[in-house]
Amino acid sequence: MFFKPMRLPLFILVCFTILLSSCSQYQQVLRKDDMGKKYAFADSLYRIGKYKKGLKLMEQLVPAYRGKPQGEKLMFIYANTYYNLEDYYLAGYQFERFTQAYPQSDSVEVAAFKSAKSFYQLSPRYSLDQKDTDKGLEKLQEFINQYPNSDKRAEANTLVAELRNKLEKKQFEVAKQYLRVEDYKAAIGAFDNFITDNPGSIYRKDAFYGRFLAAYKLAINSIPVLVQERLRTAKVYYNNFIKYYKDTDLAPEAMEINQDIENRLEPVETEPTT
Repeated sequence: MFFKPMRLPLFILVCFTILLSSCSQYQQVLRKDDMGKKYAFADSLYRIGKYKKGLKLMEQLVPAYRGKPQGEKLMFIYANTYYNLEDYYLAGYQFERFTQAYPQSDSVEVAAFKSAKSFYQLSPRYSLDQKDTDKGLEKLQEFINQYPNSDKRAEANTLVAELRNKLEKKQFEVAKQYLRVEDYKAAIGAFDNFITDNPGSIYRKDAFYGRFLAAYKLAINSIPVLVQERLRTAKVYYNNFIKYYKDTDLAPEAMEINQDIENRLEPVETEPTT
């Protein structure tokens, strides 16, 4: 029994031939020293979204075109290639270099924004080290200050708010962790710092309550000689909480704890009248 060789559809054969030709052309251009051809080929690859291939050519081109007229466009698409590949460390760095090298460029505002947004993209989840979040905030604020009328300003402000919220959550969760592990003194200090540092935070109500709860638990778990003084301190924190948040979901529980404080507090002795 004889089997006939399978024939590939003409369309697939044509595509395969073009692909081989394109790969061969790319390898030839990559190996040659003709910078003009490399530049044109890199630009064509960038335009069709072949960023990884284009990057190899750009890495050869950028040093050769530094200071030349074509260098401005090349340096911008080089930075943007890293951005499109989600290599935000190098994207932020290269966009920053672009703004320094071409401060009068028509693309400098876009480059400044993408540099700042690259650092925003590097910000990790709140539970991790927030060094990159601080860097992102710094860069975004620099952009807002430098380009107050930019059409990117609204987006930049949104990103700033998101990063600030992440830092607030990090600080708040640290205070909550102290409370969970029953380090009540550290919890009180951490909640106190949070309240001072973040006057407009969405976690402010919970921080006031957390400080009060930590002070109460510290008092009732203290040696007898310290209990009364610490209960009075807890009551001060209760009054601070109820002043601002008496109509919130945490108020009933706070009032219940305060009633226990009242029951535990010994009457203040008064001087006998004569």
